[in-house]
Amino acid sequence: MKNGYGDMVIMSMETYEKANFFNNLYEKLALAEADLKAGRVSDVDDAVNDIRKKYGL
Repeated sequence: MKNGYGDMVIMSMETYEKANFFNNLYEKLALAEADLKAGRVSDVDDAVNDIRKKYGL
């Protein structure tokens, strides 16, 4: 860091992919939590029945 500002970060591809995986995971968890708080949820049995009806299973 120079003068309090960072210009560049160098990391291994493995580290980058791991960080990217967790960022995506946390984003999806935040969206799921918002759905729960807003009441946008369904019972698993209802969801499975809807899928069966949709695909004729």
